[in-house]
Amino acid sequence: MKREDRPEKDMPFSNRDLREMIVPLFLEQLLVMLVGIADTLVVSYAGEAAVSGVSLVNQFNTIFIYLFTALASGGAVVISQYIGRKETESAGYSASQLLMFGTAFSLLAAALVLVGNRGMLGLLFGKVEEPVMEACVTYLKISAYSYPALAVYNAGAAVYRSLGKTNVTMYLSVVSNFINIVGNVIGVFVLHAGVAGVAWPSLIARTFSAVIITLLCFRKKNEVVYRLGWIFKWDTACLKRIWNVAIPNGVENGIFQLVKVALSSIVALFGTYQIAANGVAQSIWSLAALAGVAMGPAFITVIGQCMGNRDIQAADYYLTKLSKITLLLSSAWNLLIFLFTPLFLQFYALEAQTRQLVVWLVLIHNVFNAAAFPFSGALSNGIRAAGDVKFTMYVSVISTIAGRLFLSWLLGIVFHMGVIGIAVAMVCDWVIRAVIFIWRQKSGKWKEFQVI
Repeated sequence: MKREDRPEKDMPFSNRDLREMIVPLFLEQLLVMLVGIADTLVVSYAGEAAVSGVSLVNQFNTIFIYLFTALASGGAVVISQYIGRKETESAGYSASQLLMFGTAFSLLAAALVLVGNRGMLGLLFGKVEEPVMEACVTYLKISAYSYPALAVYNAGAAVYRSLGKTNVTMYLSVVSNFINIVGNVIGVFVLHAGVAGVAWPSLIARTFSAVIITLLCFRKKNEVVYRLGWIFKWDTACLKRIWNVAIPNGVENGIFQLVKVALSSIVALFGTYQIAANGVAQSIWSLAALAGVAMGPAFITVIGQCMGNRDIQAADYYLTKLSKITLLLSSAWNLLIFLFTPLFLQFYALEAQTRQLVVWLVLIHNVFNAAAFPFSGALSNGIRAAGDVKFTMYVSVISTIAGRLFLSWLLGIVFHMGVIGIAVAMVCDWVIRAVIFIWRQKSGKWKEFQVI
């Protein structure tokens, strides 16, 4: 039977199932973004040293956040495939192993940071003013305490997203971000605790999320549950299935983060108004990219379950359908954000020349974020969920270095295009990946892989 001959009602996910999965994912990402903006505003009242310290440490913390996210994504692929195969006990076993390894890995990372914090910061950021360094050390130490909570939460979130119950993580995000904002306000304006006043609320909020999601994952009525006996056990064979997806994903994300740092160095060469325009544009870009980013977990859940059940026909169908949904959602969202850009710029004290440059940067980003990113980003999650992880890693790493980094140098510096050249290089990276991943999907090579 050809794919088009199979009635949609016979497919494993209805339109309602997809809607109930996608809407909470989008709202959760939007909430995190808005809370991040509010956090930045509150931190600005703690003094310039605090702002600088938090900004620098957040760049450092992003490395570990990417690693924990990659590990959780590896777990989500394995868990989703077992759910698709109706082997819920194996899914629970894998989830328990993910929790165990994630906790152990995060404790090791936290210990390394607590021991070598000042040396690591000096190595990454060189010599900074002493007040800024003190703020960095304080914020990093408290952040390190929250690494285990981050890893534990990501493990639990992987379970619920694999089940398609994304509303649970959305509600948890609402409460935890509320705790974070209220805590920041108290820490900065009531206790006058400076950088510690914004660090401790983040730790408390992350710990809250980790505890609640873990308790929920122990509930017997769930299809997939943790068991203590499974958690306190090391199963190399099970963990290898997770690592096989997580490690390539982690390498891909790690290279991307390093390239971002290198690009920051290139941008610093272009003069004050271009640096300012790029900084403002990036904040708007982050908001515009939400639709494509939010669709990633939906691809992992849907394609993972289909491939776990070896329903390759359904997996092929949903790769195309979810790509179309992502394209439609991204197009509408990016257009909306671009239309609101002049309003956003009212909140910044910028010269006319800088404002004009921001508008051009947002236009370049949003057109290609709508047209190319659904295939370069979200679609790659679907291919990865099928088990085709090394291919996505190689393409992403090569495209990031040869496309984004090299073209940024060539266009930005050699051809004197400045930050416009950086933006063009970024969208070229997306277009290259999009073309290759669309070809990979149509070739059917991704159908040959098995995760479990």
